[in-house]
Amino acid sequence: MAHASMRAVGADVNDLVRALLEVAGTLMAYVDWEIEAEDPLFDPTAARAARDHGILAETIRTWPGALRSAHPDAGMSAVAGSAEGRTAQAELRERAAWLVADHPFQYGYGEGSPLDKLVRANGKVLMLGAPLDTITLLHFSEHAARIPDKRVTRYRRRMAHGVVELEEFDTCDPVHASLPDDFFADIASDYLATGKGASGVVGRAKSYAFDAADLHRFAVAWLEEKVR
Repeated sequence: MAHASMRAVGADVNDLVRALLEVAGTLMAYVDWEIEAEDPLFDPTAARAARDHGILAETIRTWPGALRSAHPDAGMSAVAGSAEGRTAQAELRERAAWLVADHPFQYGYGEGSPLDKLVRANGKVLMLGAPLDTITLLHFSEHAARIPDKRVTRYRRRMAHGVVELEEFDTCDPVHASLPDDFFADIASDYLATGKGASGVVGRAKSYAFDAADLHRFAVAWLEEKVR
């Protein structure tokens, strides 16, 4: 799963996606959607990635062969890279399809979500010049952490099959009132301070790589320690 500030990296976004696909095999991005009208109708085949996620998310969403999950707001796109041999290529396509399939409408950052599957698949999270407080995986950790009084948001979306009532733990504000706005960055920094993760420079940007499952476990424990 990749997040990037292309301005910080200073590279062509298409070149970056091609390079990531060569390394990762399967590439995923958080796309959400760009709401451009009041009470919009969500169409997963056409909904543009939210602009504040950067151009990488929209590039992955529109990459040839890319697939998008059905959740309007927690939506992810995944694309398979190239591999030698039909069997290997088919496995990559199946992995991309599995990541975005059957995305639950309720609590779309929780169990059964693409984030959950990223953890189960022993995936990696790459932050290429992107701020550490934008690690979307940590919304899954918010969901999994056993802490009291989580903030819950409820809203509705118009879809092709009708209006859907949605419920989520709040992802716009900290999930608990006692947490600071940038606590995702605090979690990531504390994790890196243990000597885990990796850092380096991609293009012109300070960048980080995290093991998704290990970071998730650390984040759950961090939240349960901080919020009691």
